[in-house]
Amino acid sequence: MAFKEKDFLEVEFTGTLKDGTVFDSNIKVEMEKAKLNGEAKPFIFCLGEGMFVKGVDKFLIGKEVGEYAIPLTPEESFGKRDPKLVRMMPMKAFIEHKINPIPGTVLNFDGKMGKILTASGGRVMIDFNNPIAGKDVEYKVKVSRKIDSKEEQIDALNDFFYRKKFEFEIKENKLIMKVPKEMKSFIEMFKDKYKELFGLEVEFAPESVPSEEGKVDEKVEVPKKE
Repeated sequence: MAFKEKDFLEVEFTGTLKDGTVFDSNIKVEMEKAKLNGEAKPFIFCLGEGMFVKGVDKFLIGKEVGEYAIPLTPEESFGKRDPKLVRMMPMKAFIEHKINPIPGTVLNFDGKMGKILTASGGRVMIDFNNPIAGKDVEYKVKVSRKIDSKEEQIDALNDFFYRKKFEFEIKENKLIMKVPKEMKSFIEMFKDKYKELFGLEVEFAPESVPSEEGKVDEKVEVPKKE
């Protein structure tokens, strides 16, 4: 049966540049060869919800279980390069944080990744464009199955939104989630999405769930070594 929007799919994938360089994958052997961080495991996402590369997402609508090679233009993948995302910072900011801004180094600037282009004359030029922006790419995607279990779909959505999985149960039209107290306000921001996709109203279990041990909320300094 052909896939349609709102279907949940389980996929394995590898993204490459024109020269064959792997820049994205969830397959162990490819991740090891390309020295990619992260856990090698199948990815479950919902079609049409912006959870995967938009060109791949669009391509898979109307397809079935199988393997596909999907060439994508920058507009279909990571966008064109934006000159406005190349910015200057004073060298003083780096000296204060005891960081040597070597050209080619990628640093974290309050959650935004930037690549050092030049460092001279007391100024540092940083490129905040996605490293793949402006490049044609190809994704090889193996769709292993369509996920029909509502419980598995909810697990996948929780993992995507929060990078965590929570205990939950479905009672009639309610999704009752057992979550740490500090997560409740965050989860409430996505209540409408659970209603849209599953027709369920989100509620929280009355049991008290302890906060995550050792959790500390701190402001990320700028810049910061990865």
